Amino acid sequence: MPLDFETRQIHAGAVIDAHAQARVTPIYQTAGYVFDDFDDGEARFAGRGGRAYSRNENPTNYVAGQRLADLEGGVDGIVVASGQAAILVAVSALAGAGDHVLITRSLYEGTNEMFRGVLKRQGIEAEYVPDEASDEEWATRFRPNTKALYTESLTNPLGQVTDLARLAAIAHAHGVPLVVDNTVPTPYLERPIEFGADVVIHSTSKWLAGHGAVIGGAVVDGGRFDWAASGRFPQLTESPRRGVGSFVERFGAGALGAYLRTVVVLEYGPTVPPTSTFLLLHGIETLSLRMDRHVSNAQAVAEFLEGRPEVASVLYPGLASSPYHALAQRYLPLGPGSVVSVDLGTRDAARRFIDALELITPMTHIGDVRTLAIHLGSTIHLKLNEQQQADAGITPGLIRLSVGIESPRDILADLERGLQAAGPLA
Repeated sequence: MPLDFETRQIHAGAVIDAHAQARVTPIYQTAGYVFDDFDDGEARFAGRGGRAYSRNENPTNYVAGQRLADLEGGVDGIVVASGQAAILVAVSALAGAGDHVLITRSLYEGTNEMFRGVLKRQGIEAEYVPDEASDEEWATRFRPNTKALYTESLTNPLGQVTDLARLAAIAHAHGVPLVVDNTVPTPYLERPIEFGADVVIHSTSKWLAGHGAVIGGAVVDGGRFDWAASGRFPQLTESPRRGVGSFVERFGAGALGAYLRTVVVLEYGPTVPPTSTFLLLHGIETLSLRMDRHVSNAQAVAEFLEGRPEVASVLYPGLASSPYHALAQRYLPLGPGSVVSVDLGTRDAARRFIDALELITPMTHIGDVRTLAIHLGSTIHLKLNEQQQADAGITPGLIRLSVGIESPRDILADLERGLQAAGPLA
C-alpha cells in the first residue's frame, strides 16, 4: 500500500550511508569522488558509472531532489542554488535563442524581471497572456517556436488560484509542456502534476525549508510529457553525438530530468551547497505540520482584516468574498497557503502600519515560521513606474503578509497595533 504524504516527507529518497550507517542523510561536503581506475573515470564521464563531480551529482542534494519528486508525483527532481536558478534552468532546458514562451500575467515580480531581462537578452521571447484570456485567445498566441506555457499555481502576492487543468489542456493541444511554479502551496497543499502540469518549480528557500535560513530551488520532472510526439525538442529527441542515443531513448519518462542534471545544471553550474540541502531536508520532514498551522493562521488573519475600517481590500482565496474562492476549494482543499495581501489605501498608511509593527518582521521573504510584512510598491515592485504597478495589481497601499506559525493571538495583536497606527481609510 502506498505510503501517506506525512510519511513520505520523512522517508522518500533516503539512502542509508554505506559506511557509517547514519540514519539521517549526511552532508557530503566534497567537490568530487575518487575513480577506481582509468576506465572507471572514463565510464563516469560517459554517464555509465558513479558520480563524477559535485557540481551536479552531490549525494545530499540527490536525496532532496528525489524526495521532492516523490512528494510532487514526478519521476525526477534536481535541486539548485535558488528559486531563480530553478526557473532559469527549467526554461533554458526547453527554450533557446529565437524561441518563444507564453506566460500568465500575474507572476512574482522577480520572475517577470528574469523574463524581460536575462532571458530576453539570451534570445528567449516571453509573451504575456491576460489573466482573463479565453481558450480561443490562448490558441492564437501559440507559434511554431513556442516551447512552454509558464504559470504559478497560486500567485505571489495577489493570491490568484490558477486553473491548472485548463492551462494544461491548452498547452498540450499545442504540443508544449505546462511549467508551474508551486512555491506558495508546496506539494502538501497542491500537486500540479495531478492536474496535468509537466514541470514543477520551487523556491525551496520558502515553506519547504521553512525557517528562513537557506536559499535553494528545485525542478521536478513530471515524466508524462511526450517529447517525441511534440517534435519541438530536438535536444531531447535527437542524438547528442555519434553512437549515443537521445535522452528520450536512454531515459524514457525521465528524459527532461536527465537532461537538466547532465547538461543544463552541469554547464550553468548553479550548485546548491549540501549544507543548505541538509537544512532543507530537515524542513521538509515537518512540512505538513507547519503548513496546517500556516494556513489556519492565515485564514484567521484574513478574516480579521476583512471589514476593518483601515482596510480597503484583502487578497486571500480562503475568504468567501475572493473571486478565487471556488478554484481554491477545487485545487487547494487543505487551504490556499499563507500569503495574505492587504490594501491600506495609501502609501503613507502603509508606512505607518509597517513602522508600528513589533512582532511581525518587515523584510523581503515568504514561507518563514515568522510572520513577515513588506510594502510592495517601494520594494519588490520599485523598478516599475506608477502605471506598470497599477497594471500589475500593485496599489499604493498594498502590503504582503507571509503569515507564520506564532500564536494567532499574538499575530492579531500586532496587526491591531499596525492598523491603529495606519488609521481609517481617507
